[in-house]
Amino acid sequence: MSSSLFPVILAGGKGERFWPLSRKDRPKQFLSLDGSSRSLLQATADRLLTISSSWDNLWVITSSQIAEGVRQQLPELPSQNLLIESQGRDTAAAVAWTSLEIQKRYGEDAIIGFFPSDHWIADQKAFVNTLSAATQLAASTEAIVTLGIKPTFPSTGYGYIEQGEKIGSFNDLPAYHVNRFTEKPNRETAETFLSTGRFSWNSGMFVFRAGVVLKELYTHAPEIIEPLAQQGPDIYPQLPKQSIDYALMEKTNLAYVLPVEFGWDDLGDWNALERLLKKAENPNVELATHVGLDTHGAIVYASNPEDVVVTIGLEDVVIVRDRNVTLIVNKERTQEIKQILKTLADDPRFTELL
Repeated sequence: MSSSLFPVILAGGKGERFWPLSRKDRPKQFLSLDGSSRSLLQATADRLLTISSSWDNLWVITSSQIAEGVRQQLPELPSQNLLIESQGRDTAAAVAWTSLEIQKRYGEDAIIGFFPSDHWIADQKAFVNTLSAATQLAASTEAIVTLGIKPTFPSTGYGYIEQGEKIGSFNDLPAYHVNRFTEKPNRETAETFLSTGRFSWNSGMFVFRAGVVLKELYTHAPEIIEPLAQQGPDIYPQLPKQSIDYALMEKTNLAYVLPVEFGWDDLGDWNALERLLKKAENPNVELATHVGLDTHGAIVYASNPEDVVVTIGLEDVVIVRDRNVTLIVNKERTQEIKQILKTLADDPRFTELL
């Protein structure tokens, strides 16, 4: 049985909450948000190449709208390892199609890992050790292994995983059967979860054998896997739009969790920059030329280094200047950027801004 891992990068998302920097022609995964020269997609590939050992074993699934951008960002990726969805149908279809393709090429015992393209991870060594543990578990057990992030605060923006019976340790990391998945809770529920010590954040990273996940998809999501297996990706536009959590993880009895700590953030919106880049000596996070008076807790970003952002008397705001758009939003309302994009999409004067 194979003990090597075939990593797959899920690179089809839009990242609308990073608008106006993230747009249709430049989605979030193509951006560098940490001040480095590497985009989120490139940084994810860099991490996973240390595990796959070569580009031949690394896969990417993305949408037709940004496939050319993926090729430009990852020119070393073999063309046969880039799967292009004609229409985005969420992560269940992406996992099903990629698993079918890897099974065809490498057999049902091939171990596959799925990784979103927009995560930040601090400790590469701990990350590699975790994936080695997940691979061992997937190789030895009929298991769909999810990486659970040990929570550091009662987040209402993440899903949670409750651990059940301990089934062993791998690379000194305890593994547990999953009791249940819970979608984004309210604050009180999140605080209760943390107090028990039994809950992890759902990272959206999974490891399993191809044959195991396909068997479970046939059981729990036949409306997705059967058309794909019979007709191939041409059927994509007709598939239901479902997340892998909803279609499979909340239903299967083969879910296991490794609660891990390697410094993680899913970079969901502009507030993530504060978590990554905030320095005690600076009252603001500045990725721009910023001149501020009585301004505190601001996140300031400008894509053009020649642009100057001047603020007076502001607190807890996000200011983003990109091309012909300036966004100013209270930090507590960045989730509502999606709503304003719908308003812009309905007005022909603004569709070019999307």
